Amino acid sequence: MLFAGADRDGVEAGKITAAYRRWAEPRVVEGRIYRTNAGRIEIDSVRQVNPDLISDYDDDIFAADRQNARDVRRRLRGNEDWPTFLIKFHLVEGPDPREELAANAHLTPEDLADLRTALTKLDDLSRHGAWTTATLQAIQANPGTRAADLAAAAGRDTANFKLDVRKLKNLGLTYSLETGYELTPRGRAYLDTL
Repeated sequence: MLFAGADRDGVEAGKITAAYRRWAEPRVVEGRIYRTNAGRIEIDSVRQVNPDLISDYDDDIFAADRQNARDVRRRLRGNEDWPTFLIKFHLVEGPDPREELAANAHLTPEDLADLRTALTKLDDLSRHGAWTTATLQAIQANPGTRAADLAAAAGRDTANFKLDVRKLKNLGLTYSLETGYELTPRGRAYLDTL
């Protein structure tokens, strides 16, 4: 989820704890933690609501930092045929474990075994064959290169390539940049072992 302007500031300060979104289907899952442009949030609940039945006296309006029900409806984006969802969440304090993992360049034998197991599983489950090592090496050789260019060089479509790089990021091996990617200290340490 992304938040714009004052909403971003409100979420970051912990003042905003709800949001209304018009989506074809829910894009967040209750109980999961998501990284946003306002910090990490944990989803407390997601439910479909009828925007025409939102009341000016609904506490969720104020939790979303909206003036009234009309303001909620006015700010909804997306296809008007899509359902509207009310997402309740709270800000997660403390460091992001993925960032701590990514910054750790010291790989114990257990860390290395776990990484190899995880990467082998990703390769084995892939419809386009083994990709993890080649992708890490491409990112190392071309930091800051657009995902579309990296995907084309690998003979892959951009959308699936990006999904795969996200899997590497979840293992603490890559960082997303404004344009493209780079290896984390953990990612560089892993490639050094090959």
